[in-house]
Amino acid sequence: MIQKKSDKNPGKITELIDAIFPTRYDFEDMLAEQAERTHEGVEALTDWLDHHAGEEPVLLARLEDEVDAFRYSLEEKLGDSFSTPFDRQDIYSLSRRMDYILNFSYETAHEMYIFGVPPEPPIRGMAEALGRGTGHLARGVRAISSDGKKVLDAIHQARREYHALDDLYLQAMKELFVTPLSMDVLKKREIYHHLRDAGRALQDTVDILHTVVVGIDLGGG
Repeated sequence: MIQKKSDKNPGKITELIDAIFPTRYDFEDMLAEQAERTHEGVEALTDWLDHHAGEEPVLLARLEDEVDAFRYSLEEKLGDSFSTPFDRQDIYSLSRRMDYILNFSYETAHEMYIFGVPPEPPIRGMAEALGRGTGHLARGVRAISSDGKKVLDAIHQARREYHALDDLYLQAMKELFVTPLSMDVLKKREIYHHLRDAGRALQDTVDILHTVVVGIDLGGG
């Protein structure tokens, strides 16, 4: 009889496990904090482009280091936890893919500084789209288990910004291809690639977030 009751009420098993082995860490809050700090880092990139281009991106480097340390701490806690609010692989993947957004943002600024590439309109435009998209991502992650509609709307908005970034990338590359090959062209292409890679990391993160929120909605249905 106990077995039949468990089959009809699979949620009871989860409740029992959670009661015996409670979640020790608030992974949803940690992911939300990482997303918000990632957005802060991308905003630091756009601010650097507007006001400090030509200077070493010290603030962005510091933020990248801090978020890396935060992610390492999250991963350690994840390995130390028996129970998680949703699939632990999704938690890991969300955190890891978000990390790439900030990594590529820093590489963009660092190489612009090293190569002496000015913040021309295509670069500014891509960085601004990345900033808006990462802002939507942060709002979605913060609402991950409390407001599915808000998460799905944030996902839609973030994807729209990714596509805007990609359109800017393609237009910028088109213009480079009709420019006589020079060292300056090669430098710009490298910078454009970093920004597109950051956009793709945003897209990947949003796709994982979508998987998570659909799973949570189905589980509660």
